[in-house]
Amino acid sequence: MKRISPLITQSSFSLFFIILLVSSLSCTSENPEPPTASGPNIIFILIDDQRYDFLSFKNHPWLETPNIDRLAENSVYFDRAYVTTSLCSPSRASIVTGQYAHTHRVLDNDTAIQPGTPTFPQVLQDGGYHTGFVGKWHMGGSNDMPRPGFDYWASFKGQGPYTDPEMNINGERIPYEGYTPDILTELSIDFIKSRQENEQPYMLYLSHKSIHEPFTPAPRHAGRYSTTEITQPYTLEQSEGKPQWLIDQRKSWHGAERDYDIYGDYGDYDTFFRRYSECMLGVDESVGAIVDVLEELGQLEDTVIIYYSDNGYMMGEHGLIDKRVMYEESIRVPAFVHWPDGTSGARMDDRFILTVDIGPTILDMAGLPAPESMYGNSFLPLVQGEEVSWRDAFVYEYFMDPQAVQTPTIFGLRTEKYSYMTYHGVWDLFELYDMEADPKQLSNLVGGVKYGHAYGPFLRHLGNQDPDTYAIAKALDDSLTAHLHRIDGSRQPRWVQ
Repeated sequence: MKRISPLITQSSFSLFFIILLVSSLSCTSENPEPPTASGPNIIFILIDDQRYDFLSFKNHPWLETPNIDRLAENSVYFDRAYVTTSLCSPSRASIVTGQYAHTHRVLDNDTAIQPGTPTFPQVLQDGGYHTGFVGKWHMGGSNDMPRPGFDYWASFKGQGPYTDPEMNINGERIPYEGYTPDILTELSIDFIKSRQENEQPYMLYLSHKSIHEPFTPAPRHAGRYSTTEITQPYTLEQSEGKPQWLIDQRKSWHGAERDYDIYGDYGDYDTFFRRYSECMLGVDESVGAIVDVLEELGQLEDTVIIYYSDNGYMMGEHGLIDKRVMYEESIRVPAFVHWPDGTSGARMDDRFILTVDIGPTILDMAGLPAPESMYGNSFLPLVQGEEVSWRDAFVYEYFMDPQAVQTPTIFGLRTEKYSYMTYHGVWDLFELYDMEADPKQLSNLVGGVKYGHAYGPFLRHLGNQDPDTYAIAKALDDSLTAHLHRIDGSRQPRWVQ
């Protein structure tokens, strides 16, 4: 028998070891350890249909929101926070993608976000955050299945009911009993407590169903404002200088002269507004419960809490109910950031922030770069009191919804001084308001124009009839076109681009 030389045996072993080492390194590079995140815990609370002035913190005449007030008073409060599209799903899509509606293409309440679109939860998850979603997703119709970017998922189909929801918990549908906002709060608290012993930071996105119509307050709050005297807005009866489509809408289900039993058993305007108010009480208690848990865990000072609403809500102003339009009550929302360890103290900030800014801001707080697909800007420098160059105007857009044809397609520009609204697919007036002189938007500066009986667009007829106002409107119109171009948008229909 031939013996193997010890030298040959040693060489073979050495070669085997080298191959094994290279193979091990190769496997390590293909399956790297998940990144370690070092940012703060972040809680993003989104309310449904809460208008900017609907807090006792904002001196509302009857509403009581002590828990939200407590946070707001110790926060950086953004007094001019807006949405870029005032409708549930399009606005929510802008929040998670950082994109305008013309880019993410969620133009109604049934369309899902296109697969492959980057979202801030996905970037957080990839960057080492543990991510959770609780509540109303509402992008994709009746699909309640977990979406990309979340380690924990608790949601329901579409709008969801106010009571006894069937929750989809990480892909499994489980029936719950009780008031939905309370259930969402309990699930959120469970998520927060489950992370207290883990050094990995988390992001919780709590998306409330409240205060969406049909307004259904918690049983403990029902009737709280039943004897409250409701004062109708003084713009309710105003129609002079308004577009005809808006006047006609007054008798639709989006108008103040609606049938108040068509989508709930309100009976009249006063009861409608009272229940809207009572619904908000459950939201306030939810925020209080979240804060109490963070205090109990010793995490309130170093946890970021961002509060926002998906859109505002018309309560009879200009004869309208609901949202969609570009009036301030529809597009302006409450917003604040509570983060004592990351800010230089509570204060009011009056610069424009938008729904498209939320994703980039959260990622900036987490120390992560925003994808190039996001059009918004991080307002973290504003939160931290830095002097930075900031926007002095923004684009508003709304695309006619086949389910609610009362409101046409809108492209508008909101500047520090003016609110300019153009309407498409309808023969009617544009609107232009001097927001410094007329903050309630009573006097349409282009409301007296006669046009449509001769060839040419609205601005041409304005120029012939009112040259001075034309100069203002033309400059705003050109600026609107330029702003749209910068965000890859256009007022031309996509089929002609």
